[in-house]
Amino acid sequence: ENSEMNHSEIIAAHNEWLRDNTKGACANLSGANLRDADLSGANLLGANLWDANLRDANLSGANLLGANLRDANLRGADLLGADLRGADLWDANLRDANLLGANLRGANLRGADLLGADLLGAIGNMREMRSAKFETWSVTIIAGTMQIGCQRHSLDLWRKSDPRWIAALDRNATEWWQKWGDVCLKLAEGM
Repeated sequence: ENSEMNHSEIIAAHNEWLRDNTKGACANLSGANLRDADLSGANLLGANLWDANLRDANLSGANLLGANLRDANLRGADLLGADLRGADLWDANLRDANLLGANLRGANLRGADLLGADLLGAIGNMREMRSAKFETWSVTIIAGTMQIGCQRHSLDLWRKSDPRWIAALDRNATEWWQKWGDVCLKLAEGM
């Protein structure tokens, strides 16, 4: 029973199950308190982390492909380079999480709280989250915001694109925005 095992034992049994599904068990960490846990590089492919408390957890480089993270608390979690392809993040709290370089292709982000999340270089699914890279800067569009490089603002503010405001963002912003601004705004259409 999972309640008698600690998360390290559950992950070890999960890895055994991934190697040979006649041994071990698929990780069921639903409702688990994994706050501040170091799960960096963990292979949690297809794991059940529904409603888990992963606040401030280190999940950098973790394989969360197809994982159930519905209603999970990932506030402040480090998901640097994590593989979240096809993960269910419905109503997950990703506020202030580091998603730098995370792969979110096909992930379900409906209702997810991404306020303050670092989305730099995150790869989106082109539905709830759209991302692209134009020359030196990555562009991520999600939940009514667009992040270009380290600048994250509302879509409405980007749509206004006052030349003085753009120039104040970075010394290369004016030239870049003249070249790529319309493309970025086109990418944001319908969001």
